[in-house]
Amino acid sequence: MRCPYCSSENTQVKDSRPTEENAAIRRRRVCPDCGGRFTTFERVQLRELTVIKRAGRRVVFDRDKLSRSVEIALRKRPVEPDRIERMVSGIVRQLESMGESEIPSSAIGQLVMEALRGLDPVAYVRFASVYRDFREAADFHEVLGEIAHGPMTEGGDAEPASGVRLRMPAEPEH
Repeated sequence: MRCPYCSSENTQVKDSRPTEENAAIRRRRVCPDCGGRFTTFERVQLRELTVIKRAGRRVVFDRDKLSRSVEIALRKRPVEPDRIERMVSGIVRQLESMGESEIPSSAIGQLVMEALRGLDPVAYVRFASVYRDFREAADFHEVLGEIAHGPMTEGGDAEPASGVRLRMPAEPEH
């Protein structure tokens, strides 16, 4: 493993331990040349996945890109990092178990939307606003209606199953 600090190929593993419910191995490494310390993760990869973008371009699936997108949606939300990692690992397992080596980006986006919907409603709306390319406030109103499963209460509030109260804007009078 190449050192990220000095690019030396002579790094040593100092500690290894299983993580993510034994789905990955976390390795602490040290570079004897510069003394730099860093962590690597080893995961099982069932197959090489290719993402087919909306414009038809094909790119190699990047787990880190998926993880960054999810973390951006969950920024400053009260969700434990290990729950985020389990969610990302679950999405990757679903993608690998589909049996296809080429997966449309829309399928990945849909899996992320479903996972975020169950994890954090605010992150779900954040991700939806980018994924669905929201252009106006009505787009937010629509997605808020989707997550507001519970019955409407007096004053326009909805109580979804997650227990988070959402304030729905009043319908304009015509």
